[in-house]
Amino acid sequence: MTRAMETVAVLVDGDNLSARYAGQIARQARDFGSVTVRRVYLDAQKTSDWQGGPEGFRLMHAGTGKNASDLLLALDAMELALREGVTRFVIASSDRDFSHLAQRLREYGRQVTGIGETKTPQIFRDACETFLTLPLPPVPKDAPQPPPKPVQQPVQKAAPPPAPKAAAAPIPELDRKIMGIIAEYQEPGLGLGIVRLNQLMKTLHDVNIGNTPEGNWRTYLTVRSTLYDLDPRGPQARVRARYPAISLRLKAV
Repeated sequence: MTRAMETVAVLVDGDNLSARYAGQIARQARDFGSVTVRRVYLDAQKTSDWQGGPEGFRLMHAGTGKNASDLLLALDAMELALREGVTRFVIASSDRDFSHLAQRLREYGRQVTGIGETKTPQIFRDACETFLTLPLPPVPKDAPQPPPKPVQQPVQKAAPPPAPKAAAAPIPELDRKIMGIIAEYQEPGLGLGIVRLNQLMKTLHDVNIGNTPEGNWRTYLTVRSTLYDLDPRGPQARVRARYPAISLRLKAV
């Protein structure tokens, strides 16, 4: 699905963000596709610059209970995803509590962009597919460019012969075992779940990742980025072997 075909829902935590960011949030959302929902969740009993503020945002009065705005926003998001078919969500807040919502939406195949201030905790940033920090940079204006000056071409010199390529280092035995497990048990095109990899390595090769210097699978695989490609953090995260880059070395071992 191309970006132009996406339906976008903008859900703003009005108890957490000021209405002065409304224009920036709306502008960014339009870049993702067709914005069908723009809602701001807040406590109607409290004074807010969202009340009587920017047009185009529907105010959702959540009541005065603890975390009432957060709960209503999360409920509406799941309803929009499962019943209305919204494909992309823009969640505007600096609150870490929305990390669970972002992860669940992504598990259902929805794309999630978070927008918040610099104080936003890393756990919410990591839960989103992308995260943008407020204030957003202004849209560059088209300025007339002066005609390019003619460039005098330098005299071409003969290129030196290319240096011989160094032989690729052999794949360590543990990584050959990991790649064998991925090749045998992965879902084609999707990779193998990291949790499943851990189980299979213990069962088939008696490998306990806790005994390695890295201590866990995400760290181990991340530092070997030339060998593996990982999904973002999450309970369903998968890993894939970078076969095109290592096939010749595997055959040579």
